[in-house]
Amino acid sequence: MDLMASDEMLGTFLPIVVYWVYSGLYVLLGYFENYRLHSKKDEDDKNLVSKSTVVKGVILQQAVQAVVAILLFKVTGDGDQAQENSNPSLIVLARQFISAMVVLDTWQYFMHRFMHHNKFLYKHVHSQHHRLVVPYSFGALYNHPLEGLLLDTVGGALSFLVSGMSPRVSIFFFSFATIKTVDDHCGLWLPGNLFHVFFKNNTAYHDVHHQLYGSKYNFSQPFFITWDKILGTYMPYTLEKRAGGGFEARPTKEYKDS
Repeated sequence: MDLMASDEMLGTFLPIVVYWVYSGLYVLLGYFENYRLHSKKDEDDKNLVSKSTVVKGVILQQAVQAVVAILLFKVTGDGDQAQENSNPSLIVLARQFISAMVVLDTWQYFMHRFMHHNKFLYKHVHSQHHRLVVPYSFGALYNHPLEGLLLDTVGGALSFLVSGMSPRVSIFFFSFATIKTVDDHCGLWLPGNLFHVFFKNNTAYHDVHHQLYGSKYNFSQPFFITWDKILGTYMPYTLEKRAGGGFEARPTKEYKDS
């Protein structure tokens, strides 16, 4: 039970530590204009919310997530059975990771899309996240508290329950999901970034969604672009050199002309 308590605490709080450490790394890299999708000046001028407000909002969401995670672990804890399932085979581990990714992607796609199409929810809830016209790393979880609860906290709980993963496995899954979410919002196009190699849903893909022309496209997050492709909300883009250094994600010609 002591080991399980340790797993539960790590599963609750390690993703929070990972969020701030990984975000901090990207903040430092953001001083190099050659890696940026928007200039540092645009980040400072175009965003509609201060960085201090973003930090407070993220901390609030993480506090709610921590409370829900602790309650979820207590409710689903099963003593010796949980201990027995804490070291699954690689096949079981892969199945749990993939099923959790699919569940999280599915939940977030439909909730995210609904919050864009429902005028009341967009105006009073989801528009808070879009105050970040130029996304940056530690703004990844800057949301209205209701959105944070519905999209991220409930989505994470569902992926945990449906996949059947143990608290120990959840440490790795939610830390990985946190790193991926931070990367999607970091606003940087880094050479050799493995996320850009293995995932089409990447920094540029999500940056398109944060621009006015892409606000009704590229809802998928955080892993795959499957639902966008199936349901016609996929906006392809090209990366072009930006004046002053760095890159810019632009919609392909047919979308420019539409």
